[in-house]
Amino acid sequence: MDKVFRALADPGRRRLLDRLHADNGQTLGELCRHLKMSRQAVTKHLKLLEAANLVAVIWRGREKLHYLNPVPIVEIADRWIGKYERGRLRALADLKKQLEGETDG
Repeated sequence: MDKVFRALADPGRRRLLDRLHADNGQTLGELCRHLKMSRQAVTKHLKLLEAANLVAVIWRGREKLHYLNPVPIVEIADRWIGKYERGRLRALADLKKQLEGETDG
């Protein structure tokens, strides 16, 4: 999970993930066209995203296609965000029960 946090810490890598979210399965050239980064910088960022398992690569002939892998982000949401939401959801459910009990009785 440390690799995922490190990868997400950089705004350039987040922009790359946003581009893949908007149009999954892009080549390096396609990604470079939409970003204000050199080809070398995009390549370096993609390697870090691949190492963090945030980007999956599939070869189609000689083309290397990059795909967003949302699983690590979902795992972060479940571990770090979801547990904080549970308390709030429980409080809302309790409030609903109380209000319904007041209107029924």
